[in-house]
Amino acid sequence: MRALLVPALALAVTLAACGRVWNDPYPAADRGKNILYSAFVERPKHLDPVQSYAEDESRFIQQVYEPPLQYAYLARPYRLVPLTATEVPHPQYLDRDRRPVPATSPAVAYSVYTIHIRPGILYQPHPAFARDASGALRYDHLSRERIAGLASPYALPHSGTRELVSDDYIYEIKRLAHPRLYSPIFGLMSQYIVGLSDLAARLRAVDERMKASGQGEGWIDLRKYPLAGVERVDAHTFRITLKGRYPQFVYWLAMPFFAPVPWEVDKFFQQPGMAAKNFTLDWWPVGTGPYMLTENNPNARMVLERNPNFRGEPYPSTGEPGDRREGLLADAGKTMPFIDKVIFSREKESIPYWNKFLQGYYDSSGVSSDNFDQAVRISVEGEAALTPQMRRLGIQLRTSVATSILYIGFNWLDPVVGGAMGGAAAERARKLRQAISIAVDMEEYLQIFANGRGIVAQGPIPPGIFGYRGGAAGVDPVTHVWRDGAAHRRALAEAKRLLAEAGYPDGRDARTGEPLVLYLDTVSRGPGDKARLDWWRKQFAKLSIQLEVRETDWNRFQEKIRKGSEQIFILGWDADYPDPENFLFLLDGAQSRALHNGENAANYSNPEYDALFERMRNMPDSPERQKLIDRMVDIARNDAPWIWGYFPKDYVLYHGWLSNVKPNDMARNNIKYLRVDPAQRAAYQRRWNRPMLWPLALLVALIAAAVVPAVIGYRRRERMAALPPAGK
Repeated sequence: MRALLVPALALAVTLAACGRVWNDPYPAADRGKNILYSAFVERPKHLDPVQSYAEDESRFIQQVYEPPLQYAYLARPYRLVPLTATEVPHPQYLDRDRRPVPATSPAVAYSVYTIHIRPGILYQPHPAFARDASGALRYDHLSRERIAGLASPYALPHSGTRELVSDDYIYEIKRLAHPRLYSPIFGLMSQYIVGLSDLAARLRAVDERMKASGQGEGWIDLRKYPLAGVERVDAHTFRITLKGRYPQFVYWLAMPFFAPVPWEVDKFFQQPGMAAKNFTLDWWPVGTGPYMLTENNPNARMVLERNPNFRGEPYPSTGEPGDRREGLLADAGKTMPFIDKVIFSREKESIPYWNKFLQGYYDSSGVSSDNFDQAVRISVEGEAALTPQMRRLGIQLRTSVATSILYIGFNWLDPVVGGAMGGAAAERARKLRQAISIAVDMEEYLQIFANGRGIVAQGPIPPGIFGYRGGAAGVDPVTHVWRDGAAHRRALAEAKRLLAEAGYPDGRDARTGEPLVLYLDTVSRGPGDKARLDWWRKQFAKLSIQLEVRETDWNRFQEKIRKGSEQIFILGWDADYPDPENFLFLLDGAQSRALHNGENAANYSNPEYDALFERMRNMPDSPERQKLIDRMVDIARNDAPWIWGYFPKDYVLYHGWLSNVKPNDMARNNIKYLRVDPAQRAAYQRRWNRPMLWPLALLVALIAAAVVPAVIGYRRRERMAALPPAGK
């Protein structure tokens, strides 16, 4: 009895006395510290800035690397501002003889961007920079045995740093052409950066010679190989020369592809034996940013820590109207970063992530469909608000419209729904597309399948991008009417009228009497997708059109799109940069996927649209550009190559102890802006995770109720057995 009761009572007393959170998943040494807690699902594939092109990778590397430019954190529409550069560069235009010409001149042959870097910027501490007393690098000739014994590069006893210089940016641009790396933007950049294709050819030849001589793992010192279109002016200035005009190039200067990589770091990681230990830039990024990646355990956690060499950066002093009221300017002018450390724990399932967020162990969270009703309520007006439970917990909600679009495309090359055939057949197909565009109720789709998280698109350009029109001016007159201050989908009767004019009254071919059967190609997502596919069939059935859904895997789907063998399909597009060109080019005939291997998956082509696109694409934002965009959108609306679909809406929940939260879809270097109140977090964690002692007390009572009578009975029998027999 004592053996059972004493430990249980001792545990209860201990838990009650210590006053600590008993289920805290983090080490006791971290309690109360200035740490941000977050999570990741899958290990990022690439942390090398020349190869990384995914959102889950950017949330790490954009804290470490600093390209010349960045996006203003609070400003909307999105706007570029300097990061390491002293200013946002503006191109100088040259003719074929390299003589200056006006921007509007038809003789423009080259665009030259001169970039000035701030002096005094230092890299994070790293062994690659460590030097001995003679000034030579300490760790550029490590043996395989020594490398094999290291747990991480930071296990080496010495580290160093040096100043950021223009050569580091030049070195990274050359890495775009490196034969052992795959940069997803090399193809695009080789069309513009003078000499980049030639450099790639030279480097391939060098690599082949090294392989033939048994030096396949050896370091290629890119400093030895000039790049005609990138010139060092001085230690803090370099120039990039592009072929022709490409005004959107300046946006690429805010992406990690153009972040600096020092030659010492490249050489350090190219030593034989490094790759076998995952000691590469794909695993261990090195930069000048506010944070450095000090732990990379893809099965458990990744850790960013404050870069002790970071120069500091002032928090922005201006933003959108309302930012001050919402507390987003409380830290204006104060030196960033505010957080010392970021711990990302791996969470493979959404439910544990959500529960830990509610317990206060994660500082922010997205909202999955499974948890949406618990977290958010949508008003009759379509406004999102937190549920009472979330408000009681002090949780905050931020929403933002993503710079992306999900759309339903019609293949222009298809003889039924396309327009490439021209003439009367094209006119019938246009009316068919318009009829279907009216009948497909995207408002209903958003409510059923996206919890209302989105805005029904009226064209290809999302909010926040120049050229977008909202309100009555932005309504697609083919599918909607503006009434009582809102857009309303046109009546189904209008769709049926257009369908009959197309030659398919009541969904039957007027010439043959055969029912109209159309085909939707989509990526299979498993049995759970049945409701969504049934909904699509129902939309077409409104017009008595039979819809056959052809599910396939992603690779097969891409192949069909590439060949132009699909009829109707569902796709999406995320902006590379916040310029209307990055959306309107999706409908440019020269970008046809099937004909020119471009990004126009619908293979849409309209001569007037294409001509206007060529005029608009390289223009600065201006009333004239807006006028061209308006006309292009009108053309596309009338041709209806897409059902415009919707612009997704991002929802972010965060606790009251986390401040300065504002989603920014164009940049992921947001951690430096965030602030945490560790004391407030600890207080809420204690309140929400108090040990429940009554079950333990009940257990003790039940044990006692069961054991005590047995013990008493046992002792009574023992005493009776010890008494002498009667009469003795």
